[in-house]
Amino acid sequence: MDGRPQITLTATVLDAPDARELAAFYRRLLGWSATQEEDDWVVLGAPGGGAGLSFQTEKQYVRPVWPAQPGQPQMSMHLDIRVEDLEAACAHATKAGATLADFQPQENVRVFLDPAGHPFCLYVD
Repeated sequence: MDGRPQITLTATVLDAPDARELAAFYRRLLGWSATQEEDDWVVLGAPGGGAGLSFQTEKQYVRPVWPAQPGQPQMSMHLDIRVEDLEAACAHATKAGATLADFQPQENVRVFLDPAGHPFCLYVD
């Protein structure tokens, strides 16, 4: 033991103008269920356990710009989502409400924006 207390990452939290709306998008995209749901806070749990995704309403939320542009709000993080079939996953993401980003930096990765503008990547190994 290195003297460090037990620490467990339980979720990544995404701010949004409407937590419920953004959580609904990720429910459609990932197929995850809500484990907690309040007016301004929603938690989605991964089916196999592990860290989930949480969403909180932030009244002052400003949509990020990707790729980053000088003087514009920058993303603070993004999600990487591994898929088996990139074409099918892209069609699913679009149907769920995602927007394909204009700039695509890699051949085996597709960058999408969720309804609140958070970038996420679909990729194959």
